[in-house]
Amino acid sequence: MGKSILFVCLGNICRSPLAEGIAKKYIIEKNLDIEIESAGTGSWHIGEPPCENSIKVALQNGVDISTQRARQVKKADFKKFDLVVGLDDKNISNLKNLGCKNPIKLGDFGFDGACVPDPYFFDGFEGFDKVFEMINICVKNLIDSKPLN
Repeated sequence: MGKSILFVCLGNICRSPLAEGIAKKYIIEKNLDIEIESAGTGSWHIGEPPCENSIKVALQNGVDISTQRARQVKKADFKKFDLVVGLDDKNISNLKNLGCKNPIKLGDFGFDGACVPDPYFFDGFEGFDKVFEMINICVKNLIDSKPLN
């Protein structure tokens, strides 16, 4: 694993901000030196904070993502970051279309390659709990999976 990771979802307001927040907290706990950011493939939410329910579920689990702001992934990110991690198949496809050579899928690190679902596909708050749990497991497995050289 490299010294920098970019987590990417569609709008950068629910899933990838959770991945960024979880990863930042985890690398502090493990005393690791890794740069972590998140971005979206779409431009709809640039400059916006994460959605209310993502902020809420993160806080319930000891992670504060309230100061993050959405941004769109840029081609320069593919040179800047050692790992570009998509949260679902569509994100991986979009990243490849943008020129990212080797995006990896977060679900490969704990959920047999499953896509991290958009929490809005569930009823109410339940989806955010499920998505947080999945992202939490996969992010920690990803960070633990490869030595940092």
